[in-house]
Formats: sequence, C-alpha cells, structure tokens
Amino acid sequence: MLEIRDISKVVKEIRLKLNMSQEELAAKLGVSFATVNRWENEKIKPRGKARKAIFALIEEIGLKQSDLEKSQDSAGLIKKRRRKISKNDVLGTKSLEQMLWNAACSIRGEKDAPKFKDYILPLLFIKRLSDVFEDEVEWLSETYGDRKTALSIIDADNTLVRFFIPPEARWPVVSGREYYEWPEDRKPKTLGEQLTSTLRAIVKKNPDLSGVIDIVDYNETRNNEREISDAALSGVIEALSDPRYRIGLYDVEPDFLGRAYEYLLRKFAEGQGQSAGEFFTPTEVGWLMAYIMRPMQGEQVYDFACGSAGLLIKCELALQEREIKVQRPLKLHGQELTGSSYAIARMNMVIHDMTGEILRGNSMVNPKFRESDSSLKKFDIVVANPMWNQPFATTVYENDPFDRFESQGGVTTSKGDWAWLQHTVASLNQTGRAAVVIDTGAVTRGSGSRTEDKEKKIRKWFVDNDLIEGVILLPDNLFYNTTAAGIIIVFNKNKPPAKKEKIVLVNASQEYKKGKPKNYIPDKSIRKIAGAFIKGDDIERFVKVIKVRESKENDYNLSPSRYVDTSEKVTYMPIPEILKELDGLEKKAVEIDKDLKSVFKKLGMRK
Repeated sequence: MLEIRDISKVVKEIRLKLNMSQEELAAKLGVSFATVNRWENEKIKPRGKARKAIFALIEEIGLKQSDLEKSQDSAGLIKKRRRKISKNDVLGTKSLEQMLWNAACSIRGEKDAPKFKDYILPLLFIKRLSDVFEDEVEWLSETYGDRKTALSIIDADNTLVRFFIPPEARWPVVSGREYYEWPEDRKPKTLGEQLTSTLRAIVKKNPDLSGVIDIVDYNETRNNEREISDAALSGVIEALSDPRYRIGLYDVEPDFLGRAYEYLLRKFAEGQGQSAGEFFTPTEVGWLMAYIMRPMQGEQVYDFACGSAGLLIKCELALQEREIKVQRPLKLHGQELTGSSYAIARMNMVIHDMTGEILRGNSMVNPKFRESDSSLKKFDIVVANPMWNQPFATTVYENDPFDRFESQGGVTTSKGDWAWLQHTVASLNQTGRAAVVIDTGAVTRGSGSRTEDKEKKIRKWFVDNDLIEGVILLPDNLFYNTTAAGIIIVFNKNKPPAKKEKIVLVNASQEYKKGKPKNYIPDKSIRKIAGAFIKGDDIERFVKVIKVRESKENDYNLSPSRYVDTSEKVTYMPIPEILKELDGLEKKAVEIDKDLKSVFKKLGMRK
C-alpha cells in the first residue's frame, strides 16, 4: 500500500490518472477544494474518513508505488492547468512581514506608529478579497470558456463567488493599473475618497462585511489637513501590489490576517503599552490546542479572549482535516475587548468562509454570551489565550452574578490566571472540554508554602473535583510578549474512564526549533505532543500520568517539569571498574615503553 507521507504525489497522480482538476477531485471525495489544494501543497495530511476515501480510490484505479516515480512531471502538467504557482510561491512569514514593513514605511512620519495598522489592514483585506475574486473568475473561465463570459455570468449571479467585488473596487483599479470610467456624480477627487468609496461599494454588495471594513475614512480631514495624504496611501497600495505578495486562495497560510495584525502590533504598538501576545497565539500552539480538543461536527466552540479568532478558526480547520465531509460545521463564538482586534477577528472569519458570532466586550466583567435566564451560555469546547497574570479589581469577584468564583474554589488575589480558568469551566456544559494557554506559575504558585495561598486553594478544588485532564509545558520563547514557556491546561468535565482520577503531564519543553526572532514547534512535534496527550501513557522524559492523590502529595504542584525530567541520564562507571581499567592501562604503557626501547636500540639510538 502507498505510504501516506507521499500524499502530495499520490493526490496529483490520482488526478492525472482520472484527468481531474482539484475541484473535480474534491467533489468526488466530498471535501472542499481548499482541502485538496492543501494536501497537494503538503500543508496538511488527510486523516480519518478522508484518508480511507483516498486509499479506496487508490485501490479502485490500481495506483502503484512505481507510478509515483513519474508523478513529479505529471504534477507539473496538472499545476499548469490551474495556476502557475508552486509550493514555494505560498506567502511565508518573512515575505508577509516584508510586505507589511514596506507598506508601513510608506506612511511613517504621517501617522503615529499605533495608527499604522488602522489604515493598512483594511487595504490588505481589500487586496485579499480582490485576489480571491480573481482566482474564482479564473476558475469559472475554465468552465465557461473565457474570462469575459465568466464575468458576465458572475455579474448576473453574484452568488457564484464568495464575495462579489464590483469593478471599481477591484485591486487593479484601486492600484491604478486598470482604468475605470467613473460616473461624473461619483468620480472621486482624491485617492482617499476613492478608497473610502471602494470600501462602501464592497459592503453594499456584501452586507455581511458591514462594520468590518467600512470603519476607516481615508479622506478624513482635521483642521483643514488630511489625516493621511494621497502620497502615503499610494505608497501603501504600491507595497501591497508587489507581484511577489499575492494573497489569493492558494497563496497564504490560514490566519494570515491574524499574523499580519500580530506583526504590526509587535512592530509598532508598544507605544500603546500593548504587546502582540495579547492578541495573537503562535500558530503552532493554536494547532496543538485544536488537535487536542478534537472538535466534532456541530459542536459549539467559545473563545472568551478571541483576538484575531485564530484559535476558533483552527478548530474548524482541524475538523475539516479529520473529516472527509463536514455537513455540520462548528458553531464558533468569540468575545474580544479591543476594537481593532475585534474587527480583525470578523475579517478573519469572513476570509475563511466560516460562520460564527464575534461580540465585543470584556468577558470577565461583562460576558456577552448568555442564556435566556441571563446565566452564562454553556459550550462543548472552550479554547483561549487570555492575558497572563492580569490583575482584576476585587469588585469583579465580589459582585459576580454568574457564580464563577466562590463555588469553584474561591476568590483569587492579584493575578487573574485562575479567575480566567474559573470562567472557562463555568462556560462548559456537562460534557465540555477546554484548552487554555496560561502562565506556568498558575500550576505552581503556593505549593510548598506554609501560608494559605488562594491560587493553590482554587487549584486544589479543581484537582479534587477531577476537572483537570492534563497540563502541557511548552518550549521557551514561543510568545512575542514574553520569553516564558507558558502552559496549556486541559479541562474535561466528562473524562473517559481510563483517565478518571488521573492527570496527564507532558513536558514538551524540548519540542522546538530555533527561529528568528522566536522559537517554533515543528509540525511533527505538534502531532507528537497531541498524540501523546490523547493516548495518555507514560513516555520516558516526555509524559507522566499521575493519580490525583499523587498531586495532593506534592501539594498540588502540577508543573510537568516536576514529574518529567527531560535531561539525558549520565551513567557513571563504578570506582572498582575504573581502578581496574587504570591498572590495565598502566601495564599496557609499560609494554609500549619496552617495545619503543627495543626499536630505538635497533636503530642505534638510546632513549
């Protein structure tokens, strides 16, 4: 049987033998076109039902290992049929950051650094929508024979594309590379006016984008001065128009908008006292959480500090990767306090064609997702990366109408880590599960102390009630706002029998590769960590499964490093054996000396 590691070649060879496009193969397998594309670009591997369906098709057409030796050339022929790009053309992190840096440099000096993102990101979003629209026009041109016919059909039926972009709002017109004849009564007098009209034109054709992109006035004037000049805007547009930086359907990784936002925050937003880590979870950490949660079709997923909505999106992508056909997508719910990241979250959901509800507000003070009786809404899954060690006023705990604290271990003190975890469990239904990234100190503070510690008291309550399925220690230097490792705490209100009264501790501190400026967890390690956690068996220097009583004996210290030593064991030779070896070496030295004297004597030399 063909090995799954050859999946890129396998899928291409299947299409060659069946003379199918990616769209046609996707339809045959009952998956999305994007999924087949990601298989061929080796971004993901098919799992579960999708994997079985591919192997059934392999058997049906009689594909053999020897066929793959020819597939390299064949794949090239097929690729030309769809797009003239290769895997190397996919916009990587460095290229994305270079594009954004070029765009930011175009308006430096005109706007305060923190405001850069407010002008750049909506333009980036327009560019994305326009590039995707062009991809879909190209695809439909193959169906209808030529581009002109395809465009006329799309004009008649806008539902043929994800988002219909009217002619005046398409990027070639925005960038000045194509002429558009504006009606006299709508002809913009400035580039800023044109861009604002562009946003409104897109929203008019796509009402779902209302309040997402039409929140910036590029022609705004204060004290008879433009907030941002046409020259600066032109520079941004030129930076985004560089042909190296296409961002269509096949050109970017998932959550590229989140990564773009993270980069701009990290680069420019320190002046606001904010840091990128407050809004963006490293991609590989998000995938790890999604794989551990193993979301099922139709489940409700909640992120109470959703930032760019990356964790929610990865849960849906993980479901799509595992299932051959998703008939009931996840119901995604997110709440975000910061207005700019709230807008990015909505953009991100739109770009991924995912349905969900993103609300704005402070989840600790005013959680927006509630039942009809005003109690907290309960979810199947909670994933989150709240701000670490965040202080809250005591009034938050004392006047809590949702009973999140006193009934779940008590009230914490200065640090809000366990307050967020209490909110997490209070938001789970009777069979719910959760994965939350938090500071490593949350699982150790207070242990070993003779004085009563409120965090330890809360931790004790969670352990005693068998709510903690496990803790994963992450590598150092993954997050942009800190070099600290961080941990993922996994909760489960319906543990399988084999895991009851047990806690799975994974020390993944060595599962990383050096990167610039931050370390990262490679894909192989992501799957290794997730697989080991789900299986829940001891692995030397990696996983330790402890019983609840053992955590009690260690004063409720749940740090994986306490139970899992990742250092290589040094074997020492017993002293008698060392002495015996030295004695042997001394005897051998005497013999060598004797032989040398004999040689020198024969040569007429004396030592």
